Amino acid sequence: MKHFNAPLKTLGDLDPKAAFGLLAASSDVALILDEKGVVRDLALGSDEISLDDCGDWLGQPWEKTVTVESREKIEDLLRDAAKQKAPRWRQVNHPSTSGGDLPVLYSALRVGDKGKVIALGRNLREFAVLQQRLVEAQQAVEREYARQRSAETRYRLLFQVSSEPVLIVDAASQQIIEANTAAEAFLKAYANKTKRPRKTVGSTFPDVLRGLKAGGRKAIDHLLATVRSAGRGEDVRVATDGDERFSVGASLFRHENASYFLVRFAPLNRDGSVFESGPRSRMLELVEAAPDGFVMTSLDGRILSTNRAFLDLAQLGSEEQARGQPLERWLGRPGVDWSVLRANLRENQAIRLFASSVQGEQGLVAQVEISAVAVTEGELPCYGFMIRNVGQRLKSSNPAGKTVPRSVEQLTGLVGRVSLKEIVRETTDVIEQLCIEAALELTGDNRASAAEMLGVSRQSLYVKLRRFGLADVAPEEEA
Repeated sequence: MKHFNAPLKTLGDLDPKAAFGLLAASSDVALILDEKGVVRDLALGSDEISLDDCGDWLGQPWEKTVTVESREKIEDLLRDAAKQKAPRWRQVNHPSTSGGDLPVLYSALRVGDKGKVIALGRNLREFAVLQQRLVEAQQAVEREYARQRSAETRYRLLFQVSSEPVLIVDAASQQIIEANTAAEAFLKAYANKTKRPRKTVGSTFPDVLRGLKAGGRKAIDHLLATVRSAGRGEDVRVATDGDERFSVGASLFRHENASYFLVRFAPLNRDGSVFESGPRSRMLELVEAAPDGFVMTSLDGRILSTNRAFLDLAQLGSEEQARGQPLERWLGRPGVDWSVLRANLRENQAIRLFASSVQGEQGLVAQVEISAVAVTEGELPCYGFMIRNVGQRLKSSNPAGKTVPRSVEQLTGLVGRVSLKEIVRETTDVIEQLCIEAALELTGDNRASAAEMLGVSRQSLYVKLRRFGLADVAPEEEA
């Protein structure tokens, strides 16, 4: 800490009025305390702190003007000032009439021989606002990062469990960046048959495919050139010297300013048809592991099979608890949603994004979107339902603490789910609430003027305010 070299010489003729003006100008708030720590006078050097915030401090002990957790800091400041220690800055919080707290950074200094103390404060409200914004921005980044990680995990899982051999190849160097399990197995078997084993990741494509018959390498190179220029190309069929046949397909995608090929292999039979090594069973495994619920029912709506995600929505422990039960037992309004779904499936064979809800066995209700398809051909006619939980999406779209009225699309989406009488009543409530909110906003929350503007009595307005959750004072309190 550095003091003035000769304060008496340079400021010795400074009168008290000028000294206190200097103190007020050098801080946002300046307090003069007596030897007992009672506020005897104050000055504001900034318009950011109003008299409404600190007008009642005069005559009060300084520690009584701050919040409970800040009182120990005030005691430390007064103790250090009494002992004439080097001043230090401490942040304390004052209760504010405008809501929240008023953060101030104080330093206290003893003056004179009578124990008086001058406390100089700097307003930290703007810094607190910026800090809160920083915290909110950081939380938003963390949520987005978690979402990206979750999506990456899902896609990587799908990539690895896919039964189709897939390679990711750098479009510039044609080096293999990644290969899924099926591709590793396919190329390993291919290498054993051609007796040319080679490491997959890090190899150059299509050099990793040795022993191709004449024209095979040229066809693959032409495919990659076509995809590089046009973004897509027709699959090519190649054969090896050992008379192994397979098709090669490729597509182009970009990631982090780089281009990559997504190369797919499909073994072929002697007649040129695609050889399937259990893709149907692999697809069922993917459906079972999907994050969205899947339900297969008979044409009368009884459950034949479900995946784990639907069991979680319905709060069931095993598939046996759901098998044979009607889907409408857990679906939305009993007898209404199922009737609408079945009628649409019978007429259109498919339905998309049908809004409903699933009520679990333990009472948990989840808002869902349902897409469904009817398969009426074959030995087992059935319906298939994909059920997606959209509850988190609906929560994030509505700011906390404020109920957003239904939009026209939401209201019309109720058709078939609730009666016309209920839809009309809700529509009327929405319009009535919007008009009341608009009148209150135009009149600066003056209830009497708002009632006059709307053409209703004040008592009627108060009743409507309470019904919509907009009333915060009783009529007699406001009058």
